[in-house]
Amino acid sequence: MLGAIITPGLYRTATCIAGPLAPGLLARRARRGKEDPARQAERLGHASHRRGNGFLVWIHAASVGESLSVLPLIGRLLDDRPGLQVLVTSGTVTSAQLLAERLPEGAFHQYAPIDRPDAVCRFLDHWRPDIALWIESELWPNLVLATAARNIPMLLINARISARSAARWQRLPRLAGPLMRAFAAILAQSEADAARFRALGARDVAMPGNLKFDGPPPAVDAAALAALNDAVRGRPHWLAASTHPGEEAAAAEAHALLARDHPGLITLLCPRHPARGTEIAAELTARGLTVSRRSTGEAISPATDIYLADTLGEMGMLYRAAGIAFIGGSLSPHAGHNPVEAAQLRCAIVTGPDMRNFDDAAGALEKAGALQRVTNARDMATAVGRLLDDPTKLGTAQDAALACAGTLTGALARTLDALEPRLPAKAPPAEANHAGA
Repeated sequence: MLGAIITPGLYRTATCIAGPLAPGLLARRARRGKEDPARQAERLGHASHRRGNGFLVWIHAASVGESLSVLPLIGRLLDDRPGLQVLVTSGTVTSAQLLAERLPEGAFHQYAPIDRPDAVCRFLDHWRPDIALWIESELWPNLVLATAARNIPMLLINARISARSAARWQRLPRLAGPLMRAFAAILAQSEADAARFRALGARDVAMPGNLKFDGPPPAVDAAALAALNDAVRGRPHWLAASTHPGEEAAAAEAHALLARDHPGLITLLCPRHPARGTEIAAELTARGLTVSRRSTGEAISPATDIYLADTLGEMGMLYRAAGIAFIGGSLSPHAGHNPVEAAQLRCAIVTGPDMRNFDDAAGALEKAGALQRVTNARDMATAVGRLLDDPTKLGTAQDAALACAGTLTGALARTLDALEPRLPAKAPPAEANHAGA
C-alpha cells in the first residue's frame, strides 16, 4: 500500500518539489475569492504584524466555526493574563473577516502559511510562539512537525476526528504516528473522538467536551433585530441556516409546499458562504420565487418569498427572529453545523440526517424533543409545517431546546484547567494588588 511508505521526510520532500507551483495556485484561488490578494504574502510565511515582547500563544483554527469556537477561550486567556499576546491563524477569507471584527485587544490574525517547508520556517522564525494550540483536526504535517522540532509545546484542543478521517490517517501509519505524538496533549470533544486519536498513536488524550457549546449565544444588533421582527410580524416564517449547495433548492421546494397552507410565508435563508449570494438569488428567482437580498439592502416587501441573508455575523439576529431553524450541512454531505447556537436562542430545530460533526449535541436535542431529522424537502416542509400550525408544539420544542443547551456546557473551564500548567501565572486579583500596595 502506497500510504504505508509515506514518512514525514518523504512528505517534506514532495512539498519542496511542488513548491514552485504555490504562487500560481494561490493566485488562482484569489481569482475565485478564496484568498485575500492583499495578504497573500502571509500564506508564504511573510508576517504583516510585528511580534511583541512577552509570552505568545499561537492558536490555529481552520475556518469560521473553529475560529468562533475559540473566541471565549481567547477572552479568558487575555483577561486572566494582561500582557499576553494571542496570534490566531486560519486559512479562509471568511474567517479572517470575522476575526477582524471580533478578536479582543491583545489578539490578532494572520493567515496560516501553506504547508511548504520554506513558508513554515519563515512563519516560525518570525513568530517564535511559546505555545501552540491547534483547534479540532486540521493537521498540516510540515507545520506540526516543524513546530514540535523547535520544542514549542503543542496541544490539540476541541479535537475531533471522524471515523472516515481516522480511517484515512490509518492508511498513513508512518506519517500519522509522528503527527499524533507531536502533541503534548489532545483534548477531545467526545469519547469517540478520543478513542480514534488513541488508535492513531496519540498520547495523553482527555475529553473535556466541545468548546462550541460553551460560547455565549451569537451577538445581535438590537436595531437590526427590531427591524427584521417588524418586517416579518404577522407572517409565518422560518429559517434555513448555514446552507450548502443543494440545500437552498430543498428550502425553496419546502417553501413552495408550505406556502400552499401558510399564506404570506417568508423563508429566511442564510447560506454558509455568503459569497454565493448572487448564484443563490438567481437559482431561487428561476424557480419563480421573489427574493430580497440583505447584502444589497433590499427590504422585505409584501411580495417577498425568500429573504436571502447573504451576510456575515448575523446568525444571532436570524435565530432570534426565526423561532424555527433548519441547520444546513446536514441534508448535503457536510456532516452538519452547530445546532447549539440555535438551541441557546430558543429555536425548534430541524436537520437533515447527517449531523456527524455534532452527533452528541444533535442526539441530546433529539432525545429532548427539540430536534427533528428529515431526509428531503417534503419531509422538511412537513416538519416545519407542524410547528407553524401548532403554537403549543412549537413552544414545547423551543423550551426543550433552551433547556438542553444548558446541559451541554463546561468544556471551556475544563480546557482552561488543562492549559493552566503550560501558561504564565495569572495576574493577582485587583484586591490583592491593592492590599499589597
